Amino acid sequence: MTDHHLAQLNVALPREPLDTPEMAGFMTRLEEINALADAAPGFVWRLVDDGGSDATALRPYGPDVMVNMSVWESVETLYDYMYRTAHLDLLRRRREWFSHDGLGAHSVLWWVPAGTIPTLKEARDRLDLLAERGPTAEAFTFQQRFAAPGSSD
Repeated sequence: MTDHHLAQLNVALPREPLDTPEMAGFMTRLEEINALADAAPGFVWRLVDDGGSDATALRPYGPDVMVNMSVWESVETLYDYMYRTAHLDLLRRRREWFSHDGLGAHSVLWWVPAGTIPTLKEARDRLDLLAERGPTAEAFTFQQRFAAPGSSD
């Protein structure tokens, strides 16, 4: 076991306002999918608003950019949640609801010391680093992963 956890950030532009019928397929499942994440093996933390439900109202990177940020015990536990649970249904339909046009890099992974919750500034810095340099040990993707510091992988 490593003394680091995996942080992830993804950003997207909603194609329509969140309260429109076009976004209902996403919004009506959000509570279910967040509860699934909260109960998933390896889940550590996820970004929520002041009400504690989800992050859809947060716009730290501009009025049109939605964010999702979480921390997991490992790349494998995040991957399992994303691709081996009902979350995959939403992932398959993401282009119906969201665009990445003009965002450059829109998803990034990085290691944080266990027990650390990343800030939105740190997350943005990691996303920018990925966009500028491509995958590195400091900012990477599922497609090009880097082992946690101090691990034997």
